[in-house]
Amino acid sequence: MKLRSTLLISLFLLAGCRHAGELTAENGGGIYAVRSVCPVAGIPAGTGDITLFNPPDSRDSRAIDVTAAMTQLRSTCQQSGNDVVSTVTFTVVGLRRDAGAARQVILPYFDVALRGGTNIEAKKVGAVALNFPAGSQHAMTRGQATIRVSRYAATLPARVRAILTRPRKAGQADAAIDPMSDPAVREAVANATFEHLVGFELTQDQLKYNATR
Repeated sequence: MKLRSTLLISLFLLAGCRHAGELTAENGGGIYAVRSVCPVAGIPAGTGDITLFNPPDSRDSRAIDVTAAMTQLRSTCQQSGNDVVSTVTFTVVGLRRDAGAARQVILPYFDVALRGGTNIEAKKVGAVALNFPAGSQHAMTRGQATIRVSRYAATLPARVRAILTRPRKAGQADAAIDPMSDPAVREAVANATFEHLVGFELTQDQLKYNATR
């Protein structure tokens, strides 16, 4: 799955501050940013919209039956115990071509825990129901999805944390070297970085349509 969501990797800059976001004078104005073990929530590019056709094999604009979009994604995170629990809520808004009789349309969606930007650690498929009232072209519903991530897996090793937060001062040989340029450090940060992703469970034809329309 190709994703465009940005991982929060560049998190430790010129350590030496005592509080997140605080500027310091003694180290030349460095900023210390706090890294969270909570997964980053998002909707992967190309999966936030779905189009249904009638007849199903047509791709003519006049054959569009129902369109729906996933929006208003919100996330909460609980960090108690050995696990980190991420819960997202989202809204699905739908539009149908004909405002006829009352109609229900079931749309599948995926719920994924992604590690390191590429590895799917867990995946579930759920469904939301759009209920179009009689005489209306519009419908809306809400959905919810939850993943559970090991706190240990989402925590950077002490050695890597020490490298990222080690104070660096101007004039030192490695002051201008980004610690993320080290493949081992970069891999460790990626392995401890999780994303909580939701989107419509699309067929290959639907993915192609979203990419080329």
